[in-house]
Amino acid sequence: MIKVAHSPDADDAYMFYGIASGAVKMPAPHVEFLADIETLNRLAVEELLDVSAVSVHAYAYVCGRYYVMRVGASMGEGYGPVVVARPEADRPRHVAVPGRYTTAALLLKLAMPGVKAVEVPFDRVLEAVAAGVVDAGVLIHEGQITYGRYGLRKLLDLGEWWLRETGLPTPLGIDVVRKELGRGLAEALAEALRSSIRYADEHREEALRYAQRFSRGLSLEDTARFVDMYVNAYTRDLGSRGEKAIEELLARASEGGLAPACRPEYV
Repeated sequence: MIKVAHSPDADDAYMFYGIASGAVKMPAPHVEFLADIETLNRLAVEELLDVSAVSVHAYAYVCGRYYVMRVGASMGEGYGPVVVARPEADRPRHVAVPGRYTTAALLLKLAMPGVKAVEVPFDRVLEAVAAGVVDAGVLIHEGQITYGRYGLRKLLDLGEWWLRETGLPTPLGIDVVRKELGRGLAEALAEALRSSIRYADEHREEALRYAQRFSRGLSLEDTARFVDMYVNAYTRDLGSRGEKAIEELLARASEGGLAPACRPEYV
């Protein structure tokens, strides 16, 4: 039984809608497991998942054991995780990050090396900043478009910073498949995810309504906005530019002593 995991977020739910609805058949019997991205990162590091969404940062720690799928990536073209703070905070020292292995944590270390990262569950970062527990926080998922409702302001969009630095899209999340399954099955699993996304695109309204169930209070309009941010051309196929973005981030992490060296293999 193949263990297939993804996060309970609107963009992942949209991508997996074809599979979840039963319209797209998987190439082997499987069970589905949903958890926040940092939990998935840690389970993948222990090689407890066969197919999973993981952070690009986390992939550095599982590089030899998992292929990167060319489908399913979450990338932002000039946007990404947002560092936010209360209006009076100008020079943050303690910044909440949604997990050690998240790409958000890695980008923060690259962009703001003087701050101290403090791990906080992703769905508590907004509250931690608003309450003054930390000076600032890095927001992922729908928090990137709702932080103004908490009276917070943007200090830095890490995707904008990355684009200025590299001219590349921000490589945040990818889907991976365990190499021990064999390349043939890995390719078939990648094709199933590609078909699932295609089905969601062809049945957009019902796929968005399904995704809204995972959007933690967003309206259908805001759900669509968030899905369109992270289910884009790079999701449907990485292409050479998407691969270059992943490899550039992993290279910078390795050169900075922030993650092990890694050469991705793709299916």
